[in-house]
Formats: sequence, structure tokens, C-alpha cells
Amino acid sequence: MSYRNQQHFIDTLEQAGELVRIKSYVDPKLEIAEITDRISKTTGGGKALLFENTGYDFPVLMNAYGSEKRMCLALGVKHLDDVAKEIEKLFHLLASPKESIIDKLKVLPKLSQFASWMPKVKSGRGACQEVIMEKPDISKLPVITCWPKDGGPFVTLPVIHTKDPNTNVRNVGMYRMQVFGPTLTGMHWHKHKVSARHFNEYKKLGKRMPVAVALGGDPVYAYSATAPLPENVDEYMLAGFLRKKKVELVKCITQPEIEVPADADFVIEGYVEPNDELIWEGPFGDHTGYYSLPDWYPRFHITAITHKKDPVYPATIVGIPPQEDAWLGKATERIFLAPIKMTMVPEIVDMDMPIEGVFHNLVITKINKEYAGQGQKVMNAMWGAGQMMFNKILVLADEGVKIQDYEKLAQYVFANLNPATDIYLSQGPMDVLDHSCSKLGFGGKMCIDGTRKFDEETDPAFEFPVLSTRFDKKLLQEQFPEIKVINDALPAIHIPCLIISVEKNRKGHIRELHQQLCATGNIEGIKLVLYVEHTVDANDLPVALWRFCNNLDPRRDSILVQEPARQIPGKTWACMGFDGTIKTKELDDFQRDWPNIIVADDKTIAAVDAKWNNLGLGEFIPSPSLKFKDQMYGEEAIVS
Repeated sequence: MSYRNQQHFIDTLEQAGELVRIKSYVDPKLEIAEITDRISKTTGGGKALLFENTGYDFPVLMNAYGSEKRMCLALGVKHLDDVAKEIEKLFHLLASPKESIIDKLKVLPKLSQFASWMPKVKSGRGACQEVIMEKPDISKLPVITCWPKDGGPFVTLPVIHTKDPNTNVRNVGMYRMQVFGPTLTGMHWHKHKVSARHFNEYKKLGKRMPVAVALGGDPVYAYSATAPLPENVDEYMLAGFLRKKKVELVKCITQPEIEVPADADFVIEGYVEPNDELIWEGPFGDHTGYYSLPDWYPRFHITAITHKKDPVYPATIVGIPPQEDAWLGKATERIFLAPIKMTMVPEIVDMDMPIEGVFHNLVITKINKEYAGQGQKVMNAMWGAGQMMFNKILVLADEGVKIQDYEKLAQYVFANLNPATDIYLSQGPMDVLDHSCSKLGFGGKMCIDGTRKFDEETDPAFEFPVLSTRFDKKLLQEQFPEIKVINDALPAIHIPCLIISVEKNRKGHIRELHQQLCATGNIEGIKLVLYVEHTVDANDLPVALWRFCNNLDPRRDSILVQEPARQIPGKTWACMGFDGTIKTKELDDFQRDWPNIIVADDKTIAAVDAKWNNLGLGEFIPSPSLKFKDQMYGEEAIVS
């Protein structure tokens, strides 16, 4: 299904009972984000929110993609898997042998469809250029400030257009834009991104780089800008495929080298000057749930702002999960399963990215296992595939379990796991937002192979008893007073894993503690121990896993202990510990700044509390930030 424009999508959401109009005044500085955070964390992601009274000339749309239902509406499907099935059918049709003329003729309609999905540049102006701002001034748009320690207001849902100066190939991406003045923003493209490579080519040529930013229009544009496409695939071809109608583009007014969707609500045109001094951009409360810390990025100079009549400004917030971006990620997980299977890793059956893993940190993959070592083959293929190179923790299972049933999955994986032989540690490129890496954008990775093992993959020296009946949580806490909480609920359901909250107070503390715990014999039979900060309640499994995944560099922070099995003479048992605590210069020789978690300030929470009854959002929802206040280290974006 194609939407005529963003207003058509808003109308569809409203007719489906998926939109709430908020008519009371809400300040784009912090208040819109706080209300959205409360709603997005309700069961099922709550509703889309249209803030009609912002103090600006334009309303603000939030949480539009924030549920499975709304994500399906945005993509025009009943189920997210429908897109993957269609892609798989296409692959089969195009790749199958064409032995007869009939077989060849069958492909022609699909080839015609391909042509109908390709973007088209039309002459003249589009609806996005109905109004041309006389003097461009981005401060006239209701650009939101999301979190109290953000560097300022940020454009958070920009569809950014650049072109390679040598090939003229377009890239459409999504990178946050901090507003510094009426005609100046940052351009936050990471070194791994295509637009950053385009910029490097302009620098080599000494040429000014034209850029255009679209906001609004058909909702598939924003999704396509986030999709992990190969560089030679036009994002607007994906958009055309999803909407079953080609995207109509028009040339920008002041940057005519760049084309943008004719139906966009706003277009911000401008350029990046290769010889410009970089600008100190950030901090920004990011999708990891932590602030991404300030750094130097290019300046984007605005030359024009155009918009349609009666536009709506679209935005999103990211922060402690779950948030709206989790559903954009879920769409990518389902849609790109088919291309990964068909082109790179044919043994993959299914894939899942739990919310607590915030995309790259944790990926669960189910494979059809047929031979020894196949798990490692899949591991290497996935870490070499596009944005999957940023994956930190890869968990492999096979057709013996449904990977979306996390309890059964954990039981299956641990039953097949020998920590000494089935956990693979590596290193490579990481997301620059991963604060746990000792070096920016480069760190450790881990694969946990929980597939059933062939004889060639087993070591008979190891045996894993059931957790000893001598396990005494109270005794351990008396013996090791730095242990504040022990979550032993998992062994009770046949998952030999402990989560322990520790107050770390010396160098090498977690390594020493793990070795001592294993030496007591008290935890014999446990295969993994996950250590988290003492401020984290180890019994709150989703929060503990979120904090653990973010704070871990698996290669640096792993501690493998092998001990004689007291319950099974002549055998060895192994237990892997992982240090998921905060890392500091004093205790860990960690040389980078460590970011704080993202929490709303008390003033904003109180302001939203006071106006809640006038918002039309139903029963009062307290701020999610209240739960995390005691996990912060001070009030600043950087932990001191």
C-alpha cells in the first residue's frame, strides 16, 4: 500500500484507533519526549501521538512506528513476515533455472514490476515545495530536545540525501542533526556510513557537498533510510517495492543536484563544506539507553527550507528500551531475514533481536545444523555481513527450539553449551556508540554456540553436574559482602546461569571474585555468571540484561574458570564469568569517558505530571525515569 503523503498515514492511524491528538500545549523542549517515553513503554507500545499545540506553526507527530500494528500499517502489510516471504519468492523466481520459453515468460511480469518500483524524477516542483521559507530558519520548526543533558535540540527523524561525486549514486540515510543556529546543524554521520564516505570523496576533490533532508511523506521513506541495504541498492527502490508504487522525486531548489520525495512535509536543503572546521556535537541520549558523548562532526549549512501546506513535523525519541525504534528494528529483523538466507547464510532458519540487546548487541540466530563446525561457519559469515559486523553477542541455536520462547531457548542453549569449548571470542569493528569498547569503534565479540553437538565438537574431559544442593545464596553474600544481589531464579528452571550485582572496589575485583566463587564449590554446575553493577537489581532480568549487554566487551571482560568436578570425580567443569559492570580508569585502566544512562529531570517529570489530566491520554502513567534514578552516577552525561 502506498500513502499519498504523511497526512494520509495519520488519517489511517486515526481510523484504526492508533492515534491520540493532544490539544493542550506541550513544550517541544523535554516535555514531548517525556510524554512519549511514558506512552511508548506501555504494553504494546501505546498510541501514536499528534501534538497539535507546540508553540510553533506546526504540529509534531511522535511514536508513529511504535507498535507492531503501526509498523505493519506503515509498510502496508498484515504481518512483518509478509515482506520477507515476498522477497523470498522473488529470489526463487529470478534465480531458478529458465529452461523453457514458458519459464522465461513467467519472469517478464516481475521484471515489469521491478521497473514500476524504480524512483522517478519528475519535472517542476512537488508538494514539498508549496511554501518556500523566505529566510531559512530551522529554529521556526518544532525541533525537539529529548533529554536533559542533550547538547540542544536535535532533528531525530531526518531522511538525509547525499550522492557520490564520482558515480552520482544516491544514498539515503538517517543521522541525527543537532541545531546550532537558524542555518546551522551538525551532520552526525559515523565513519562506517555511506554518507561519510561520500563526504570523504568530496574532500578529496575539494568540492562543496550538497545535502538535502526530507521530513515526513510516505512513512516507508523513514524506514528505508534506516534499512541495512547494500551500497548499490537505492533506498527508494526498497521504498517502491514496499509501497508497490514508485517514489516520485523532485529536484531541490538551491541544491538541484539532489532529488527529494515530492510528497515530503519538509525539505531542508544545504551543503557541507569540506574545509570547514568541525563542530563539537552532542551529548545525545541515544538508542543504547546511554548518552552518546560529544565529538567533532561536519557542519551542515542550510540554504533553503521548503514545506507543503499544513505540514506535520515528524520526530522520535530514543533511550532506555523499549522505545519506538525497537519496532523499526523488528521490521528490519523480519524483512532482511530472507536476503540473508538467500544470499549469504542459507542455513539460517530464523533470527531474533531482543529489545534488551538494543539491535547490534544481542542477536539470536536459528540454523539448520547438518555438520560439525557449522555454527562457526555461520558466525564468521554473519560477522562479515553488512551492519551485522557490529554485532557483539551472537547466540546460535538449531531447529530443536523456537527462539522467540526465551525460557525454552535458554534451557536448550545451556543444555548444549560447554563454556570452555562453545564460546568463541573475537574482535572487530563495533558501533561507535558502543561505550564499552576500549577503543572507539573497535572491540570484542562473542558467539555462544548453543546448537546440538556432533561427536567431533565435544570434549569428554568435561561433565556438568546439576547445581549443587550445597548452593547457599546467603552464605555467599556473607562470605563476599561486595555481592549485593544474587538472581538464582534461572537455575531453578534448568538454566545454569547466575546474575550477580557487585559493588566493585579494587582493580581486578570481578576476575578475582569469579575465581573465588568457583573455588568454593558452592556454584558447581553453573555455566555462566553475569556480573552487573551494584546499583542494578539482578532480579530485574530485562534491566539487568540491558545494562550487562551495554557494559560488556566480551573479549576483554571474560573470565573462564575450569575446576575438578567434585560431584563427578575425574571430570572437569567450567564456568565463564562476564564483567558487565561500569569500567573506570581507576579500577579498570579504562581510558575513555563512560556515559551515564538517560533519565528525565525532576522538573520535566513534575511539569508533565501536572498537565497529564489535560492531555487526553487516559489513566496517569508515572515517568519510567523514576525507576532508573538510583542507577545514575551523578547528573551529568559523563560518569565522573
